Amino acid sequence: MDTTRVDKWLWAARMFKTRTLATKACDAGHVEIDGSGAKASSKVKAGMMIDVRTPGGPRILEVVAIADKRGPASVAQTLYVDHTPPPEPKSPFHQVMDETRERGMGRPTKRDRRRLGKLKRR
Repeated sequence: MDTTRVDKWLWAARMFKTRTLATKACDAGHVEIDGSGAKASSKVKAGMMIDVRTPGGPRILEVVAIADKRGPASVAQTLYVDHTPPPEPKSPFHQVMDETRERGMGRPTKRDRRRLGKLKRR
């Protein structure tokens, strides 16, 4: 097998939970192959670059192997090389929030709100 449909490949590479979601992403224009828009039926072969907006964020992938059936995650990771740049560092506001408050602690105290206000004004 030299080529396969892009929606099948994205599903097999575990970029989307279902093939239907992969097809909808292609139809919405969230998938580009080598810089041009891709339909769900577009063919993919090894060496192509795919830019895709996934639920986990944008990804830049280089196709290494072809698969049209979904398998284990360990096999799916061998289908591509991820060229996605690392995420941007968090703002000072978010860093302080992560350090001082744990998720689920409830409303911030008056003291916490004053500290956050100072950070926002900077």
